[in-house]
Amino acid sequence: MKSKDIIILEKLRLGDSSAYKELFDLYYMPLCIYSLKYCDSFELAEDIVQDLFIKFWDEKLYMKLDGAISPYLFKSVKNNTLLADRKQNKYIFEEIEDQINVLMDEDNLDMDFLELEKKKLYEEIEALPLKSKEVFKAIVLENLKYKEVALELGVSVNTVKTHYSRALKQLRNSFDTIIMLLLV
Repeated sequence: MKSKDIIILEKLRLGDSSAYKELFDLYYMPLCIYSLKYCDSFELAEDIVQDLFIKFWDEKLYMKLDGAISPYLFKSVKNNTLLADRKQNKYIFEEIEDQINVLMDEDNLDMDFLELEKKKLYEEIEALPLKSKEVFKAIVLENLKYKEVALELGVSVNTVKTHYSRALKQLRNSFDTIIMLLLV
């Protein structure tokens, strides 16, 4: 069975533009969360990921890839985030790349470990303030868009982004698990 990456890559090479949406839907949020490991601003993380997707499409970078797309995307997000962070003279985290590479290798995926981490994550989610918890669950677990969450909760999109950013900051130690849950 082919991985999602390989199928999307084949569609992109055949000129199927719907594959780009599949790629975006699959990786946008995990890449934003990954970027947050290297910066403190969710808005900056979103800008970095959006810029990467634009470059990926405009320069047809998918034509240069041989295998899975995810290692390229995660490495690019890391590098672009560190560059942006250096420009802002902030601190740099270094040790995360090896962990995400291990997590992205399906052969090393330990489902028992993932279930334990998932349980721990759910306990941390339940400990969040009420609004942050509602927003986080809607975006990550129900895969709703900011606008849909704003309508559901009767608040502005910016308020949703603020609660989401606060939730992510509190869950910073569980980012690896969140990324895995978004991709599995």
